[in-house]
Amino acid sequence: MFELAIIWEWLGFALRWLHVICAMAWIGSSFYFIALDLGLRKSPNLPEGAHGEEWQVHGGGFYHIRKYLVAPSQMPEHLIWFKWESYVTWLSGAALLMVVYWAGAELYLIDSAKMELTTIQAILISAGSLTIGWLLYDFLCKSKLGNTPTLLMLLLFVLLVAMAYGYNQIFTGRASLLHLGAFTATIMTANVFFIIMPNQRIVVADLKAGKTPDSKYGKIAKLRSTHNNYLTLPVIFLMLSNHYPLAFASQYNWLIAALVFLMGVSIRHYFNSKHARKGSPHWTWAFTTILFIIIMWLSTSPLFMSNPEDQVMSASEQKLADTEGFDEVVKIVMGRCSMCHSREPVWSGIHRAPKAILLETPTEIARAASAIYIQAGLTNAMPPANVTEISQNDRDKIVAWYRKAMANDAAEN
Repeated sequence: MFELAIIWEWLGFALRWLHVICAMAWIGSSFYFIALDLGLRKSPNLPEGAHGEEWQVHGGGFYHIRKYLVAPSQMPEHLIWFKWESYVTWLSGAALLMVVYWAGAELYLIDSAKMELTTIQAILISAGSLTIGWLLYDFLCKSKLGNTPTLLMLLLFVLLVAMAYGYNQIFTGRASLLHLGAFTATIMTANVFFIIMPNQRIVVADLKAGKTPDSKYGKIAKLRSTHNNYLTLPVIFLMLSNHYPLAFASQYNWLIAALVFLMGVSIRHYFNSKHARKGSPHWTWAFTTILFIIIMWLSTSPLFMSNPEDQVMSASEQKLADTEGFDEVVKIVMGRCSMCHSREPVWSGIHRAPKAILLETPTEIARAASAIYIQAGLTNAMPPANVTEISQNDRDKIVAWYRKAMANDAAEN
């Protein structure tokens, strides 16, 4: 029997799988071309317009690669464009954001202790921030600041830190870092879709028309590509952060994110310098290590959480609480799960509630009903290794309660 909760869980898994696969392809090609571009060598026999070349060996074969700063004198018949890796990464990530954070807004997105929002309001802020952020970034790049790349990069860093702080004033800690990652990824993909690809199409069209392409299009695309290069590693961290409460469940998670962006710059600086044969700046590893130690220290700061006494059940949560068997489920969860899923976990080695999901009050248990049903009722995922020895009978009670609540809801609608 397929139920909505099961279908939704597998939909999220499928989208996450697709997202990771596409991100690997995009990031892999990005790293490859940055290294290739920086490692190009001059040689006396280069054709006119060629900037450099590289000989590479892989998979038992040899590859001879040349780069033209603007374009070759004659357009080749077969031209491969690298774009879909970026587009599908963003599209799958946006779909995953909708499935997990928009559809599960009451549990994963909204933090009533920070701001009282309806689900619609939270979704509009989520979507609107991604759009407004890109427009602001694009405006900065197209202004005179585009002629001073270092200053522009510093302003981009300030913008990202401001967004990190702003998200943390509105959303849950988990959603804050995830949205910061989505915000950054939106900038990166929009760079490809709105700037890099259109500029390349202009160059190709000029060549086909027998015109000499303007080199400014390549320079503009190069600026955006450089930004993408330095933003890649922080985006990966932010993608993974939702699995680690120590990263997001802190009042200083915005500051942790800021330091992660600096770590991304220092790591990429090392590899960029190495690939360009400008030496190996080993100081970047010490700098990165120091930043990481600071991040670990910041992660131990107190978690900003709502007061249980201030919790108010939503209409959907109240229906779950009114369903027969809820009181029994509350006893089971509090007895078998709340030692870890609490504001002050008492289980050895647990410093933050897993995924920052709290299960100390009836309201919190009703809010996490679907997750409890999947993780501790339908499967044996929780508790891990069944360390609290929850019985099959108790799991069956969770399943029976949740299914009855869903049946009642379906009957009403």
